Amino acid sequence: MEKLVLLFSGQGAQYSEMGLDLYQTDSLFKEKIDQASQASGLDLVEILANKAGQLEKTAYVQPALVAVSLGIYAMLARDFDLDIRGMVGLSLGEYGALMASGALDFEAGMALLKDRGAYMQADADANESMLAAVLGPDVAQVEAVCRAISTAANPVGIANYNSPKQVVIGGSPQAVLKASEELTTAGAAKKVVPLKVSGAFHTPLFKNSSHKLAARLEAVTFKEPAVTVVSNTLGQPFTKANLAETLSKQVCLPTHFADCVKYLLATKEVSGVLEIGPGETLSKFVKQIDRKLARYHIEDLATYQAFGEKLRGN
Repeated sequence: MEKLVLLFSGQGAQYSEMGLDLYQTDSLFKEKIDQASQASGLDLVEILANKAGQLEKTAYVQPALVAVSLGIYAMLARDFDLDIRGMVGLSLGEYGALMASGALDFEAGMALLKDRGAYMQADADANESMLAAVLGPDVAQVEAVCRAISTAANPVGIANYNSPKQVVIGGSPQAVLKASEELTTAGAAKKVVPLKVSGAFHTPLFKNSSHKLAARLEAVTFKEPAVTVVSNTLGQPFTKANLAETLSKQVCLPTHFADCVKYLLATKEVSGVLEIGPGETLSKFVKQIDRKLARYHIEDLATYQAFGEKLRGN
């Protein structure tokens, strides 16, 4: 049996009608989505259908995407006896990992995500900002260029350290575009690609969200994770003691996904990763860290069935 690390998809991977085939065919998945709708006060089925473009707004994406990942996780727990050595989520995906690990109650977590999404949507609407993926980066040079360009009025910096082959810069559009041009010209990156997101998450532009979250998290009860969940902010495991402070800071500090994966590879006996939620972005990052690891992903009925077939050796 594979010794697995579970990866929980982050924002940006969402797409119209994600999870709806599972909602229509699996009673447990449907139950989890309905419970998440009730806890968040949002019609997640309508949001997942995306007929009014809800998935373009972080306020709606956050509870919807995490609910899909947790619906899949519930199916896995019902159908398979997996050997799970640890969990990592990218940014928003950390909430899915924390709920799956038992550190955060499902209903409380979904209500928290509704509020987190609203806080971050307000910051995104108040401050024009953007993110751009830097492919094939010289990380030290990227950091230096951002430092040289960044000002209080037009900040730019690394928001995500994703893998050896990708970091993401974020800030004001003016500063991000200037940095992108300088990095390309200087040969510090093979390519810089603007990302379609609501705002420059994990930058100081989301300090208001951080302050609101700190107050909101005072009302949340956490438990020790039953499975190791590594924090994007710390590069170390979440604990009951550090959860509230870390999650409040997470929205305006850089993520270190690659360091999280490396921590689990160094401390746990791991043979593969399973990404649950839309897309295979995190699996591709893992491939850039360790090509020998087996990689699986589940986002819909077809990929769920294919994973089951692989486990059964068919």
